[in-house]
Amino acid sequence: MTAAEAEPVRIAIVTDAWEPQVNGVVRTLKSVRRVLEGQGHEVEVISPDLFHSLPCPTYPEIRLALARTASVGALLERFRPTAIHLATEGPLCIAARRWCLRHGMPFTTAYHTQFPDYVSARSGVPAEWIWRYIRWFHAASQAILASTPSIRQSLVDHGLGQVKHWGRGVDLSHFRPDQHPHSVMQDLPRPVQLYVGRVAVEKNLEAFLRTDHPGTKVVVGDGPARAGLEARFPDVHFLGPLFGEQLGSAYAAADVFVFPSKTDTFGLVMIEALACGVPVAGYPVTGPIDVLTPEVGAMAPDLTEAIAEALTKDRAACAGYGRSFTWEASAQQFLQALYPMRDEQAAA
Repeated sequence: MTAAEAEPVRIAIVTDAWEPQVNGVVRTLKSVRRVLEGQGHEVEVISPDLFHSLPCPTYPEIRLALARTASVGALLERFRPTAIHLATEGPLCIAARRWCLRHGMPFTTAYHTQFPDYVSARSGVPAEWIWRYIRWFHAASQAILASTPSIRQSLVDHGLGQVKHWGRGVDLSHFRPDQHPHSVMQDLPRPVQLYVGRVAVEKNLEAFLRTDHPGTKVVVGDGPARAGLEARFPDVHFLGPLFGEQLGSAYAAADVFVFPSKTDTFGLVMIEALACGVPVAGYPVTGPIDVLTPEVGAMAPDLTEAIAEALTKDRAACAGYGRSFTWEASAQQFLQALYPMRDEQAAA
């Protein structure tokens, strides 16, 4: 597809990650869909809530759809899409992939999460074993959408060369430096060090909670590791999940945003924090190395050192850089990367 495409397109997005999950994949898909629909395109999301499902072992918030290939295919046939995108590597997208291949329908995929590292962190299974599955799943796609240069290179290194860029954006109506600071955080001892995201083992949150920089640590989010971490780190303020304006006010109240994950492909929360004028501290790994610049953040093998350096950054520079990430640009990249069906395929 091209930026000059005049006619509205009908895009089917199949995803194993959808509401009520709260994560970067869901937020990305919802944000891009909103922009595309505002431009006159039609977007159909085929998600686990349309099928019977089971909770994912060790991660019950994620529902695994019990979807037959024919059932997914019937939904696609009824929608008659111009293009099909498979957003995740779970059972629902496997069924859609099988149907597309069976009927000669082209499709694109996306690599949102360092899935091999993610599974390895939760199960102990060697990451290279999972890469075999990743190669199998994505090899048949016309294009694999990935958010950063290092992730695209990782896919190429693992034999998946059909990669295209798909960046991320910020909702600037919620995430901006003039947000009124969150009431709970205003009177905390400074500097306030904030984490936002899933409270789960693969996010490496404990590495942040063990840092010893003076000030106060605040965690926004929920997940399976929350109860255990709250019990072990009683001095940390766990605020639970926040959204929209409330989340923006939490960012605005922080002095530094800490991103301890080593398995994310991008880290949407980093650019949200930056758009609120908050510098970012992280490890020199995929995600931070692709997003941060020396003017707006700091990376170091020692997270305490990264926090100390990030606190010296100019908040106005952070806000300006954060504003450069827009969902309009992300949606255009997504649209351009899609692989349109031939007229006879779309009409089938």
